Amino acid sequence: MKKRTPREAAGIDRRSRNGRQGTISVTATEAQNEFGRILDSVAQDRVVVITRHNTPRAVVMSVERFDALSGAETAMLDALTAEFDALLDRMQTPEVRAATRRAFDASPDELRQAAMEAARASER
Repeated sequence: MKKRTPREAAGIDRRSRNGRQGTISVTATEAQNEFGRILDSVAQDRVVVITRHNTPRAVVMSVERFDALSGAETAMLDALTAEFDALLDRMQTPEVRAATRRAFDASPDELRQAAMEAARASER
């Protein structure tokens, strides 16, 4: 029987080098040989980082954790989309369109005067 190293004896139930709790780091060979135990760890909401030559190559996680991570991104994008749509709607009013037209048609003197008024208003 082959003698197991301390690392092998520890099994996959250990912390990774980065110390994140709930994260396990295993080599590609360990992942190949111990896939059942890795799945058991993932089922307990642990994350398994698979390394090759001490470089992270893959991550195994539960579907629930994956859904939570990918859903957070979608929720942020939905919020930004709604904010953008609201800003665009406000920019499309007749009053804003007229003001924009006036700004583009303004002379250099009118632009200077408007800039000076805006600067004074911001100082108050």
